[in-house]
Amino acid sequence: MSRVICRNRNTDATHSAHPPVTFPTRHHAKIAHVKLTIVTETFPPEINGVAMTFGHIARELGRRGHQVTVCHPRRDDLPNGLSHPEFSAVPLPGLPIPGYPQLRFGLPAGGKLRRRWRADRPDLVHVVTEGPLGSSAVSAARALGLPVTSSFHTNFHAYTRHYGFAPLHRAALGWLRRVHNRTARTFAPTAELCAELSAQGFNGLSVLSRGVDTVQFSPAQRSPELRASWGAVPADPVVLHAGRIAAEKNYPLLFRAFAAMQEANPRCRFVLVGDGPLRARFAREHPDFLFTGFISREELARHYASADVYLHASLTETFGNVLTEAMASGLAIAGFDYAAARQFVRHGENGLVTACDQPDAFVSAAVRLATDSPLRLRLARAARVTVEPQSWAHVIARFESDLLGVIAAHPHS
Repeated sequence: MSRVICRNRNTDATHSAHPPVTFPTRHHAKIAHVKLTIVTETFPPEINGVAMTFGHIARELGRRGHQVTVCHPRRDDLPNGLSHPEFSAVPLPGLPIPGYPQLRFGLPAGGKLRRRWRADRPDLVHVVTEGPLGSSAVSAARALGLPVTSSFHTNFHAYTRHYGFAPLHRAALGWLRRVHNRTARTFAPTAELCAELSAQGFNGLSVLSRGVDTVQFSPAQRSPELRASWGAVPADPVVLHAGRIAAEKNYPLLFRAFAAMQEANPRCRFVLVGDGPLRARFAREHPDFLFTGFISREELARHYASADVYLHASLTETFGNVLTEAMASGLAIAGFDYAAARQFVRHGENGLVTACDQPDAFVSAAVRLATDSPLRLRLARAARVTVEPQSWAHVIARFESDLLGVIAAHPHS
């Protein structure tokens, strides 16, 4: 299995033959504020879905009165404008991922974590990523008898096919399963993904959805000056895509859709936000597109809101925060019917979605958005309304309750 399967839209993943397993939650009202340690190999100032998700979670759990510590690889190479009075950060050694220097993996730190946790014992350890750091954190927590949970955010086993390591697909999946099944509970972003992982032998699955910051990502961030810098007049459709510029993100189809849109409406402008190993090559091959490179979260919000259309061609996402951020920013979106699009998009009402095995239909949807201005405006307004209730506060409150339940159920609590 190379990616999350796109099911028929009439199929409810929670009613599959392999429903996600959940742990019973004991009464934990007596637990007020606890010590939580988050171990992750990606965290702000890095900009990606996992980093931004756990930046929000760490801040919000701290605001709720919990003592939160985040352990992550040191990133002295990135500007760090992050102020975090709500949690403490513990930088650990890490190295650039080969062929992908924009991201780091953490080195094993089991000994260091055990010493730290013996001196200041957390009530729960949550491991976000399955790399050497994350795996060593699971082992350290288990050795000390600490409750430990994990998150499944990235289809790393699917990526083996995009980076020339297809024979390692089975081994990668086995590694992921082993890491997660050594934790009390594994959180995935959708019920659909929980069902897929359960069918592959993952245990103790629960949903940790994704929120969206509807204050920061808002149509109010629209900037005529930014649009003018792109060479776009008010009537020109600006098409935006944000994310890692890497092989697993299906850029050939995205560029095919761009070309069809430009042929149908030569006034289209194309902006690609982000960085990655393929950025330099794509910039050479497509000199008429604007590649922004790495930008701050504040600038990202301005870029979203200053565009008109968002295209999401990737088929390897576990959720796709960029899609809900684009919807909150008031963009007309087109994507495939799975993950965040399956959860939030109603075709023809607040966006356009197509079956995952129909790339031609995706291109046709993109052309519709390039040529039908009333449709763009109607979908954009409805997209914003759809995600307004999806606040981070609600999502994190449920996650907090689940973590407290794991603590209460732990035999040493």
